[in-house]
Amino acid sequence: MNNSNPAYEALSRRIDAAAQRVGHAVRVLAVSKTKPADAIREVASAGQRAFGENYVQEALGKQRELADLNLEWHMIGPLQSNKCREVAEHFDWLQSLDREKLVAALNRCRADGKPPLNVLIQVNIDDEASKSGCAPDQMKALALEIAAAQRLRLRGLMAIPEPSPDMHKRRAAFQRVRELFDDLRCQHASIDTLSMGMSDDFELAIEEGATMVRVGTAVFGARNRKV
Repeated sequence: MNNSNPAYEALSRRIDAAAQRVGHAVRVLAVSKTKPADAIREVASAGQRAFGENYVQEALGKQRELADLNLEWHMIGPLQSNKCREVAEHFDWLQSLDREKLVAALNRCRADGKPPLNVLIQVNIDDEASKSGCAPDQMKALALEIAAAQRLRLRGLMAIPEPSPDMHKRRAAFQRVRELFDDLRCQHASIDTLSMGMSDDFELAIEEGATMVRVGTAVFGARNRKV
């Protein structure tokens, strides 16, 4: 039986309402970076199963501590080449693949006995120098590399639009990502996931086609400072 968690329950109601308005299901990824394992356990007890982490070593410690819960783990931070093995071995999803040279390493390191690693291509939709992600015109070539990798499964796109206070600009960015997603989905039957929208704009993202939203503050409260 799920335990009561007022913040998580309120968030779930808002997401369910937004999903009903647009007529498609929306998954919640609880962004748990910098949050301790006991906080994750509390949210999991309310029914949340999927959690997103930015830092591999931090995530591995939480995975060990929470192994009894059989949670779904997503890597959502930038991936360095020297972390490919750990991600391939210990995560269920990688949402931040942005360059071709990582594909072979991830495919080589994913064990035969595991299901394929679910992969989203991160697109730098606003061409921000401070953000990871491939350029939109590189997306199709990267998708072909992933689709050809036996131990990876191409699932869709992830994007983090520029955090403009102008919601019209954010909506326009979400619309551009949705157009890329629809284009790519015509070429790859496995594509079903569009990950965009965070705590302050997830309803807008859902209106523009998001099937997964990455929410941290609305679940856990203000982010802990990383030491």
